[in-house]
Amino acid sequence: MPPMLNRWFRFGLLLAASWCVMTFVHESGHILGAWASGGTLQHADLAPWHLPHSSFDPDPHPLITLWGGPIFGAIAPMVAALLVRRGWMWFIATFCLLANGSYLAVAWLTGESYLDTAKLLQHGAHPATIAAYCVVTIGAGYVGFRRQCIRVLSPIG
Repeated sequence: MPPMLNRWFRFGLLLAASWCVMTFVHESGHILGAWASGGTLQHADLAPWHLPHSSFDPDPHPLITLWGGPIFGAIAPMVAALLVRRGWMWFIATFCLLANGSYLAVAWLTGESYLDTAKLLQHGAHPATIAAYCVVTIGAGYVGFRRQCIRVLSPIG
């Protein structure tokens, strides 16, 4: 395979892996948040080819459940990257950071009631906390993910 085609193939595989990791870790964060706060899982769908979702009843602390997704979804891959210390893991981790912040920001702009941002606001999250999360994750995620894209797509040596 020609070197440039090889780089684009590797880039595509990393994007697909990043999407799968991001959706799984984000939704797992909701599940862990609910369990930690006394919620009972009623249904979970973690398939990455559509937006994964979970439902809880009862969910005595919905803000913990809701924040669990974007917080765990951003932190867990970064911790994994620190432990694994491989370029491919940093690619995935920075993608997850950027994607989680972008998801909350875009969901805020669209106002879709079934997405996390609308639910966070409905359950009392202060808009400033959501904005701060978005600024930090999108800012750091963009810088890191851009760096990883350049690394993956650049000629070796």
